[in-house]
Amino acid sequence: MARIALENWLVRARWQVTRLGTVGRAGAGLLVLTLVFFIAAVMPQKERLKELKSKVQVMQQAQPDSAGQTKLNNNQALQVFYDFLPRSDSSPYWISELDRIAKDSGVELNSSDCRLKVEKESKLVRYEIQLPLRGTYPQIRAFIASALQAVPALALADIIIRRETIQAGRVDARLNMHLYLNDY
Repeated sequence: MARIALENWLVRARWQVTRLGTVGRAGAGLLVLTLVFFIAAVMPQKERLKELKSKVQVMQQAQPDSAGQTKLNNNQALQVFYDFLPRSDSSPYWISELDRIAKDSGVELNSSDCRLKVEKESKLVRYEIQLPLRGTYPQIRAFIASALQAVPALALADIIIRRETIQAGRVDARLNMHLYLNDY
């Protein structure tokens, strides 16, 4: 009886497939292929994902803070930030460091203009430094990269690059940089 029912079902299935036509057969084939892919590839990855999530939870419970440090409140974090910045009395060193980097990069640094800006109720002092440079474009880029890497509290605020003619290999640049220092 079960054999007759199975044969009957197969006959009906063949009749339905012939009724579908070429496009329908292609769609049914893609549907079967998708089902096989889901079972063979996606389901095992779901299990792997569950394992990884449980592993992460175990690791987070074992270690209270991911960095291994205690969490800081706002005042403590601000104090750490201020302690990172160099002291205000070290400004001559940082400016001479910029001069050394300019020489190492091969750019001409004729003069520099420094202005001190002090904000009320702030522990920061800002030196606004204007540097007129002359050199090739790669030399100026190298100077900027080296200066920002060597001086931890330096920020590039503005840059103006001018070239006399298209054929000129050297360019004139004016950099406006801010040097932030700790003033407490």
